[in-house]
Amino acid sequence: MSVYFTRTFQRAFGTWPLRGAELATALTAAVAAGYRAIDTAQMYGNEADIGAVLADLPVPRAELCLTTKVHPDNYAPDRFRRSVEASLAALRVDRVDVLLLHWPPLDRDVVPPLRLLEQARAAGLARDIGVSNYTAAMMRTARATVAAPLAINQVEFHPLLDQSALLRAANETGIPLSSYCSVARGEVFRHAIFAEIGAAYGRSAAQVVLRWILQKGVAITTMSTKPANIAANFAVMDFTLSSIDMARIDAMTATGRRIVGRATVPWAPDWD
Repeated sequence: MSVYFTRTFQRAFGTWPLRGAELATALTAAVAAGYRAIDTAQMYGNEADIGAVLADLPVPRAELCLTTKVHPDNYAPDRFRRSVEASLAALRVDRVDVLLLHWPPLDRDVVPPLRLLEQARAAGLARDIGVSNYTAAMMRTARATVAAPLAINQVEFHPLLDQSALLRAANETGIPLSSYCSVARGEVFRHAIFAEIGAAYGRSAAQVVLRWILQKGVAITTMSTKPANIAANFAVMDFTLSSIDMARIDAMTATGRRIVGRATVPWAPDWD
C-alpha cells in the first residue's frame, strides 16, 4: 500500500509558496501539530529552506514522509538525475520518500519521463515514485509503462470540482489520488453548505471539506501559516460524515470551479 494511505501520511503539509522565515515558522508548527508528511517541489524553490528546518527538528528522519517533484524543464535525460541529486542535497537527505513528475511534458508523451523516474528509483534516489497532474488516460499509460507501483497521482481535488473520472481511473489502475488545492484556495468558504454541515459536527467548514476528501479515498495536502489552522487541518480523523452529508457535498462538484489550468500553468493538460 502507498505510504500516503497510512493514517499519518495521508495528511501532508504543503509548502508552496512558502520560503524563508515564513516557511520555517509554518513547518515547525506543522510538525508540532503532528504532520509527518511534507510536500515540496523543485518548482517551489524552497527545498533548501525545508532541509534547514528539518535538520533542526527533534524528529527522526524515519518518521517523515518527504515528497518532492521534478520540474518539467528537467525531463531531458542529461538533466533528470542531476536535478534530483540537487534536490536531495538541498533537502539534506540521501533519498526522498516519494519522487513525483510534477506535470506532464509539453509534448504530452509521458513515457520518456516515466522511464527516467523509474531509473531514479532504481538508483536509490527515492523509495517510491508517482506522478502529478495526470489525466485518466495518462494514468493508464503510466500503469502500463512503469513496473514499480506508483504511489500517487497528485491532482487538484476539492468539492467544487468533479474529479469522478480520475477516481475511476485510480480504481482501475491502482494509482491512488492525493489532493492539492484542497479547499480550492478559499473558494469553498463562499458556499454556506460546508459551514452548515460543520455546525452539526462541531467542526469548521475547512474540516468538513478535508474530511469529505479523505472519505472519497483521497489523501490530503493542506497549507496554512496560522498555527491554529494548521492544527485544525490535521485534526480530521476523529469524525465521519454521514452518507447524506457526503451526497450533499458530492452535488457541489457540479460547480466546476477549477483553480489550476493552462492559463496559469503551461504544462496543464486537457483535463478530464
